Amino acid sequence: MDEWVLSGKLLQLVMVVTALEVLVLLVHHRMTGRGIAPKDYLWNVISGLFLMMAVWCALSKQTQGIALFLTAAGVAHVADLVIKCKKR
Repeated sequence: MDEWVLSGKLLQLVMVVTALEVLVLLVHHRMTGRGIAPKDYLWNVISGLFLMMAVWCALSKQTQGIALFLTAAGVAHVADLVIKCKKR
């Protein structure tokens, strides 16, 4: 089990499941008009996925990828905050 976690395979599975969850939410909202609107969660999910990618880079010792994905996560997080602050 430790090898599965340390190799990043568990993290990759979590990223795939997260992406599928977002896809299901997007399709459901588009088809029915119900559920959570993508504008309310998409930047937050993107930020989280970038954080997971940074962890995956750390597990595979790709230091440049860590910086890249942490920066991307920060930008996505700021975009999420800006969008939510404009709603108020």
